Amino acid sequence: MSFHKIIIIGNLGRDPELRYTPQGTPVCNFPVATNERWRDSAGEWQDRTTWFRVTAWGKLAEIANQYLSKGRQVYVEGRLSIQEYTDRNGVLRTSLEVRASDIHFIGQRSAEIPEDVSPSTATSPTAEASQSTETTADAPSPIEENDAEDVPF
Repeated sequence: MSFHKIIIIGNLGRDPELRYTPQGTPVCNFPVATNERWRDSAGEWQDRTTWFRVTAWGKLAEIANQYLSKGRQVYVEGRLSIQEYTDRNGVLRTSLEVRASDIHFIGQRSAEIPEDVSPSTATSPTAEASQSTETTADAPSPIEENDAEDVPF
């Protein structure tokens, strides 16, 4: 038996995109950026941003679409996969993708936003089953590095 889980805390790079599979299962995609800051050996500050493409299914997808928006800070747990694709210029690129199992809304709070969404309340057996049969042909294209340049954080 093996297991892996990733936890990321970052900011949404754009508003979530909700769509439905041919079977009617909701699926929501949104990019999350994490930032890392450190001092190099010369004492200069260095920054690195890592982008993750997050996919949520079922009720979790609908809730993410309803409450998340560009710039909002979010905590995501899920499984990590690396996807390779060829960009418009024919260059082979990689995309870090997280299949969300749990989402917590953090940062600025609002009375209408729930504290968290857990797998026990936000997923269904139908959503889990459709995850394994979903084809990549229906999936939106991965985020390209140039898309990230206009994000305001």
